[in-house]
Amino acid sequence: MARFRIHLLTTLCALFSCLLSQNLQAQTDSLRPTGTVISVDSLISDSSQVRKSNQLLKYKVARTAEDSTINDIINKQVHLYGNAVVTYQDIVLKAAYIRFDLNTSTVHAFGMPDSTGKIVGKPEFQEGGKNYRAEEIQYNFNSQKGKINTVITEEGDGYVHGEKVKKVNDSTFYIAHGKYTTCENDHPHFYIGANKLKIIPGKKIVTGPAYLVLQDVYTPLVIPFGFFPTQEERSSGILFPTYGESAGRGFFLRDGGYYWAINDKLDLAVRGDIYSRGSWALKAQSKYKIRYKFNGSFSLGRSILKSSIEGFPDYREDRDFFIKWNHNQDPKARPYSSFRANVNLGSSSYLANNATNVNDILTNTLQSSVSYAYSIPNSPFNLSVNLRHSQNNQSKIVNLSLPEMALTMNRIYPFKSKFSTGTPKWYEKIGVSYTMNAQNKVSAPDSILFDTDSLSWEQKWQLFNNGMRHNIPVATNFKLFKYVNASPSFNYSESWYAYSIRKSWDSDLMAVDVDTVRGFHAARQFSTGISLNTRIYGLKNFRKGKLKAVRHVVSPTLGFSYRPDFSTPYWGYYDTYQSDSLGNTSTYSIFEGGIYGSPPSGKSGNINFGLANNLEIKLRTYSDSAGVGEKKVKLLEAFNVSGSYNLAVDSLNLSRISFNGRTQLTKQIDFKFSGAVDPYALDTAGRRINTFYWQDNKQLGRLTDASFSLTFNFRRDQEEKRSNSGTAAELDMINANPEQYVDFTVPWSLNMFYNVRYTKPGLSKADITQSLTFQGDLRLTPKWKIGFNSGYDFVNKGLTATSLDIYRDLHCWEMTFNWIPFGFRQSYMLTIRVKAPVLQDLKLNRRQAWYDF
Repeated sequence: MARFRIHLLTTLCALFSCLLSQNLQAQTDSLRPTGTVISVDSLISDSSQVRKSNQLLKYKVARTAEDSTINDIINKQVHLYGNAVVTYQDIVLKAAYIRFDLNTSTVHAFGMPDSTGKIVGKPEFQEGGKNYRAEEIQYNFNSQKGKINTVITEEGDGYVHGEKVKKVNDSTFYIAHGKYTTCENDHPHFYIGANKLKIIPGKKIVTGPAYLVLQDVYTPLVIPFGFFPTQEERSSGILFPTYGESAGRGFFLRDGGYYWAINDKLDLAVRGDIYSRGSWALKAQSKYKIRYKFNGSFSLGRSILKSSIEGFPDYREDRDFFIKWNHNQDPKARPYSSFRANVNLGSSSYLANNATNVNDILTNTLQSSVSYAYSIPNSPFNLSVNLRHSQNNQSKIVNLSLPEMALTMNRIYPFKSKFSTGTPKWYEKIGVSYTMNAQNKVSAPDSILFDTDSLSWEQKWQLFNNGMRHNIPVATNFKLFKYVNASPSFNYSESWYAYSIRKSWDSDLMAVDVDTVRGFHAARQFSTGISLNTRIYGLKNFRKGKLKAVRHVVSPTLGFSYRPDFSTPYWGYYDTYQSDSLGNTSTYSIFEGGIYGSPPSGKSGNINFGLANNLEIKLRTYSDSAGVGEKKVKLLEAFNVSGSYNLAVDSLNLSRISFNGRTQLTKQIDFKFSGAVDPYALDTAGRRINTFYWQDNKQLGRLTDASFSLTFNFRRDQEEKRSNSGTAAELDMINANPEQYVDFTVPWSLNMFYNVRYTKPGLSKADITQSLTFQGDLRLTPKWKIGFNSGYDFVNKGLTATSLDIYRDLHCWEMTFNWIPFGFRQSYMLTIRVKAPVLQDLKLNRRQAWYDF
């Protein structure tokens, strides 16, 4: 690509002045024939010229020419012929012919005709690994003015083509018959043409009356003047809106506003939408970054969208808002503390009414987290404070934790000797840790929490449930019989509440009355236990055949845990109350509804057991180059079975037996399964009875639930990416938002997820559900790519939410088409635009949103 940076002409002038002083260092009275080739070393130095040269350039200038170098002292000229090269630091000028004339103080560089008459060796300028070319370069040192013929100049994100370029001073250039484009080709696909252009390098380009040309076809689009900023740093400016018509909302101007480049660390973009039928939306986005400290982005959206006309049956008005905040702290900024934020908070219908991406439209849950963590230096204590939010856009239920605190102490060994040697004693392995959790939570519809007219802030605060819990586990471990790991433990927990409840029967209202008793209340509980585990290896080798070995690893676990009955009167956590007018009584916990619950009722003495399995084989491989080798194949990555037996109850001692497993069928297919078996039979009413299912059915138990899933990940290996384009900031943006960019290096990909679930808790008919979703993309040609996202609903026997994305690379332009062909969110959007950000408003949009159908 032919390019030339005009503002480097000043350096070029100084370079040739130094070159001349090096070659014309001597003036002699003796006559020499014109054109004689002489050596610089044979000349007598002219101190005045050398001194002037040293004032121009600080570093040495080197020059070479393959054909010849002629120093014409009489005419005071230097001629470099044949691939002439002049080097100054990292700046290199090449041309077939370079001439400097001291009489006129002019440097001239251009190409020369070869044997066929074709001009070769046109001036080429190199700096920092980049090349710039022009037809001819001419510059005068005295006037500091120059001319360049047939040049292509790179300025900012665009390129300026001109027949003639004139430099009038160090910061201003004029171009005749110019073209401005973002296309890098010598013959661009499009350009904005003007007879006169003025360039202030690194700042702006100004044109007179200009016109748009597409594929050499002149369009009727004419502007009285053009202004294009070319500074590399961010600059403030107007964001032009797109216009159109919506069947439901009327004519509109969308995404218009202003971008404010506050400084290198902070910016702000404010955009707005306005519709002729009264709808409007306002969006503000800001990005910030302080190097080696933190970076992030913040956006705020507010909209009032009206569909149809007020008074009509289908009239609808949605008032929505949305807040999105992402903050990341550099790990090196604060070694003992960190702060993170990922907030997605808003009204349940905001994304459905304002988003254009199908994944955003179909988002059912929103989650947020703001966290601060601090590790106290030279201590085992760590503090964390979190603000959490989750929201279901279907049920409109919002869960908030404001705040959630945790103070933890890493495990310490209080009985360990500071100077112990050899194997530690059993008591030296006793470890103690501590955790304090405090929460303030609420769960309520978004209409109550976010609507300022529903409840006052004091009333909303009373909806919160809060408490504090302390947990102190004590544990140790040791070996039994050399191969068995034993881990005894004791756990103490205490929950603090600011209230408790009391229930009683109100004979006047004939209902249960619940009183709240304010004050400090503590709920304490404890448990103890021991667990045993080991590993058993089974290995079978085969001397012949392709199968070399089979390896089976079994990991059995056995444990016992005990917990007393905290519902006895001794503890005072439970009480009885009259529950109806007949005088029947029921038991309740005074901590019922507490954020950490109440101490459990009923004594527990569980024997826990489990069995984990792993099965793999070794196969012999044969190769002409490597000979005989081996290959490992995992037949079963994991197969786990677990359950428990409660010694403290008089019936139904055995729990349900759970199982799960996973394996990789191929590199592209993963298989997972899980389920549970109930060992007890049911009576005619579907209730569990203390009779094993085996007695009547000769089966281990009833399969109450099961599921399995298949995941298919097919992807042709992507081609190796080789590109020197793009800045570090652009690459960071692509890596952080890969879904916003099209990767043509991947020929095709296909992901499928198939899930089946079986549920039969009682005597009712088994419920079987299954789902299939798939997504992928296909590169049809090096310039065309298509993406899809869909699924199949086996209940309704039809496709689920489906979207189709088509992308066409038009070199300096691009075309995107997003289509949701059917369903409630049926819509499409077609965009043809220039890729370069400087001309981002040069685009064509055609859109029909879901609310227009």
